[in-house]
Amino acid sequence: MSLAVRVIPTMLVRGEHLVKGRQFQSWRVVGHAMQAARIHASRAVDELIMLDISATPEGRGPNLALIEKLSEFCHTPLTYGGGVRSPEDVYQVLRAGADKVAIGTAAYEVPDMIYDCAEHFGNQCIVMAIDVMGGNTVMFHCGKHGYNHDPVYTAQWAEKSGAGEILLTSIDREGTMEGYDIDLIK
Repeated sequence: MSLAVRVIPTMLVRGEHLVKGRQFQSWRVVGHAMQAARIHASRAVDELIMLDISATPEGRGPNLALIEKLSEFCHTPLTYGGGVRSPEDVYQVLRAGADKVAIGTAAYEVPDMIYDCAEHFGNQCIVMAIDVMGGNTVMFHCGKHGYNHDPVYTAQWAEKSGAGEILLTSIDREGTMEGYDIDLIK
């Protein structure tokens, strides 16, 4: 029996602009988020992940207006991350039309964030974003701060805390077109 192939594009956005980076740096605008989402939706992707890379560094919350606009025409399951700092933010993102919420920085800075959100909203909609640098340093705050934790330990902690999914990113490979970090995934 073979595994089903699922196509899940990840769109990095800053405001309403689609951006492309390399190793969490050198962000450049490559289009508009809504246009890219429409293209992906028209191609019947299985899910869409939208990460607002500017929300946490700018100290602002999720872009609810963008989520609402997107959910008006896009009937593809949507995972949104960026600026999510509390269960109330998770509620607002889900209410705006997202199906799942990716939580990164707040999982490390807010005690019991993953647990509380999974308890309130169900683990099926809580995604733990784990960004890894150098194969063994778990980073947060958009790759600016890190813990010398084993990514496997962090993933197990996220699962025990109630995360239903893990969004694993190798910072070393992000945007380099070198393919997945298979050793990290294993």
